[in-house]
Amino acid sequence: MRIVFVRHGHPDYVNDCLTPLGHEQAKRAALRLKNEGIGEIFSSSMGRAYETALHTANLLKLEVEKLDFIREIKWGSDNGGEVYQDGHPWDTSIYAVKNGFSLMDEEWTKDKMFSGNKVFSEVERVGKQADDWLLTLGYKREGTGYRVVGDNTDRTIALFSHGGASSALFSHLLNLPFFYLCGTLCPDFTAITVLRLSDEKGELTVPLIEIANDSRHISGEKVTFDM
Repeated sequence: MRIVFVRHGHPDYVNDCLTPLGHEQAKRAALRLKNEGIGEIFSSSMGRAYETALHTANLLKLEVEKLDFIREIKWGSDNGGEVYQDGHPWDTSIYAVKNGFSLMDEEWTKDKMFSGNKVFSEVERVGKQADDWLLTLGYKREGTGYRVVGDNTDRTIALFSHGGASSALFSHLLNLPFFYLCGTLCPDFTAITVLRLSDEKGELTVPLIEIANDSRHISGEKVTFDM
């Protein structure tokens, strides 16, 4: 099975929808995806992701199934304490690197500037609920991999979501520290990442990365990254 992950287009965060630029990006992403063999489309239940998904769904004449677990994650202090700036995951990863922390070392998350950040519980939530979702698709979490328990031969699905939520999901699927991905992935609007899992029933598999953070369909546009 292949899972095609797509970040939403340029958003109006206040109204949780796409801007005109975001709709144009979503149209380009749909054209980019039309020959990927996508047979099912899933989306975060938030407006900006759902509107992005609709462009591909309409082109492929498919329905969109909304998923709450992949809604954008929250960040900031969970106890009224101090966190770096507003606790934004990308800010904290940049701060860590500048101060000599390794993003591959989970221990740095216990630093007093970050230990009260609600993002950690959000990341755990996404991972757990992602496993529940993957089980419905025929993959059962086992250790750091997935046991193939369903028939997924030649199956390709698409999941439209958000910068933070998708990074949390990739962290869980690829067994990589969340803030490492925040510092190295930073998906652009409508960026596409494709993971592939074995469809051999009974096999223990880990996702293989086919492509990561591909935004060539909107290349040349002056868009500032903002989760």
